[in-house]
Amino acid sequence: MMHRIAWSWLLVAGIAVCRVDGVWSESYPVKSIRILAPEAGGGVDFAARVTAQAMQSRLGHPVIVDNRSAIVAAETVAKGTPDGYTLLISGGSLWLLPLMRKSVSWNAIKDFAPVSLLATSPNMIVIHPSVAAKSVQELIALAKARPGQLNYGASIGGSTHLAAELFKSLAGVNLVRIPFKGNGPALNALIGGEVQIMFATIAAALPHVKSGKLRALASTSAKPSALLPDLPTASVTLPGYASATMIGLFAPPATPVNIIRQLNSEVVSLLALPELKKRYFDAGVETVGSSPAGFATAIRDDIATLGKVIKDAGIRDD
Repeated sequence: MMHRIAWSWLLVAGIAVCRVDGVWSESYPVKSIRILAPEAGGGVDFAARVTAQAMQSRLGHPVIVDNRSAIVAAETVAKGTPDGYTLLISGGSLWLLPLMRKSVSWNAIKDFAPVSLLATSPNMIVIHPSVAAKSVQELIALAKARPGQLNYGASIGGSTHLAAELFKSLAGVNLVRIPFKGNGPALNALIGGEVQIMFATIAAALPHVKSGKLRALASTSAKPSALLPDLPTASVTLPGYASATMIGLFAPPATPVNIIRQLNSEVVSLLALPELKKRYFDAGVETVGSSPAGFATAIRDDIATLGKVIKDAGIRDD
């Protein structure tokens, strides 16, 4: 899901700022780092806290997670001092919300400097056991035989909503969205049989699949996921279908490239640690670690793919 951004790695004249053998340069950091993150309790907040804790243990300076609303967090970093001490950890709302809400003031491409993609997590296509489908192929056949009669639950504009709309578009089926204010209420409605389908997050849905309350049909990842080893991908039946939540680290625009490079090197190194990978994995998320340019490409591709879905489905979150 991604275009290319060219990064020029410049050295400040006369100063070799680098990271050698795991030791940060003396010029950065010299004080605490603040990471802005959305409201406490969600998957992005989890990623922020786990990453901040790991960074702090290596830096020797506090790394503080500051929870704000997603909009306030983004605006704070977009207008922040580009010195590496104010950062943002965000999911796809950072680059997709501007496509759904006219009041959003930032440009995801111009107003943030990507540092690294931290983690990804596919969704699960889950259905109530009363739905007569045992596979994605059977679900599509059922939906085509009963257009407009099958429904799915989702809050507006999130991964569960967009994964469903992308599925509808590629499969050529008419599933009706039942709106909910959050994914928790939507999942409860699915368990209770009030809705029939959900493109749910792994962490929320998997316990109910294991208990038999829900039936899992497929993962929404492009390739088989280690998080869901027993599930096929929907793309086996629906070529080209792929949807996954991305969580990444950002700095304000114009942050010196040497600082971006240091942050990237440290974060990628941390994400490779077995204990950190396990903490993410146990929460239903896979660590990634990428170059700044690679992450920028991922964002642009996501905008291209889901931007079309948002436009075609008329999704607004004003």
